[in-house]
Amino acid sequence: MTVPPARAVPPIPLTPADRDLLLRLLRLPTAGPLETGPEAPVPRLREAQADYLRAAAAIGFRGVHHAPAERAELDRPDVPAPVRAALDIPGFLEHQPSLVLLLGPALPVARTVMFNVHLDTVAGRQPVHFDGECFYGRGAIDAKGPAVALLAGVRAARALRPAIGRDIGILIQAVAGEEGGAMGVFGTRPLVERGYTGRLNVFCEPTRLRFLPRGTAAMTAQVVVDGMDAIDDHPAHGHNASVLLGFLAQHLGRALDRHTAEGAVCVAGLHTGTLHNKVYGGGSLLLNLAYASAAAGRRLERDLRTALDDGLDAFVTAFAGTTLFARTAAEAHVITRLEWLKRGLPVLDDRDLRMHALLRDAAGIVPWPSDEPAFTCDAIWMSEVAGACTVVLGPGDLAANNAHADGEFARVDELAEFAAAVARLLLAFTDDTNGRP
Repeated sequence: MTVPPARAVPPIPLTPADRDLLLRLLRLPTAGPLETGPEAPVPRLREAQADYLRAAAAIGFRGVHHAPAERAELDRPDVPAPVRAALDIPGFLEHQPSLVLLLGPALPVARTVMFNVHLDTVAGRQPVHFDGECFYGRGAIDAKGPAVALLAGVRAARALRPAIGRDIGILIQAVAGEEGGAMGVFGTRPLVERGYTGRLNVFCEPTRLRFLPRGTAAMTAQVVVDGMDAIDDHPAHGHNASVLLGFLAQHLGRALDRHTAEGAVCVAGLHTGTLHNKVYGGGSLLLNLAYASAAAGRRLERDLRTALDDGLDAFVTAFAGTTLFARTAAEAHVITRLEWLKRGLPVLDDRDLRMHALLRDAAGIVPWPSDEPAFTCDAIWMSEVAGACTVVLGPGDLAANNAHADGEFARVDELAEFAAAVARLLLAFTDDTNGRP
């Protein structure tokens, strides 16, 4: 039998069964409590994973793990504060399990490819439909659509190389806890630490079908003002957190602007209150700070502390002589503190040139441009796994496909191209591992 080269695989359209699976997944609300709030209905993530398992079983996959993380696995200083707080929500972990599928026998890591897809979504329901060209619904591109296209690619690759599922194993992690700021600490990380990894590890996120070997991490800082309220008849008697935090927001934005060359600085939510006839003495300002290397993260953390001190000094100088804000200026340093809701997360910087060449040359997958910024995803948890190549690869674009926004969609041709990319990389990996020229 003539064996087609990996690069020759054309787009692989979704079958009617694939389309039905994707529409079922889109109709199931799978956003977790970090996105929807503790009073929202229970996410139907376990049901979505069960549907996914049934479809994968038709290809030959079997489930080898389907359970939530253990609470003890989250007793770590780098677990984001919102996750730690949410652990007390009844059923928080139990309703957000992760699923691991295996095709073939349990083979050595050197003969295994792992794919990671997340079936949780951001909050916000939207009408689900397919118009013949696009799938619409929450998760269409991020990442239920890619999850279904992944199965189509595996199915096609296995038909072309019977060694797949026999001599080459495939793991799929279908995880919870990617969205909502969880950073994979109760989804992907526990699975990685339990050894569900391969020689080549692919995290399915929108990259416009370019393989990305880098992943940033992010830390979240909260500037808190904890002063005294005042009534509008005597506004100078208390501390004005609105004016202080507004000043600091501008100062920090300007001071940290230079860090955008090696990461991202998001001056985010500022909150004191909603009434017009009250001086709020307390409030908070959030900053989300992405970094591409551990060193850059340390510099950003250090510079934020310095910038906050400088900003408080500048506020004192600017407002010490005023009538309304003299007390706030005099006690600004005392009533203001910096808290960290999230920090200490690793970054991904994969340097496996051999696997990169396989993806690029044998599988025909274009690399992510070196001068284009990376983004944050669960792939960071592979950063310390020895002997593993890890990349991010998926169809579409987060912004162009309205991921996390109204009107999220995935085009059928994008999913078909991704299925083909999956097949090509599996064929290339199989041929390389089995010594086929």
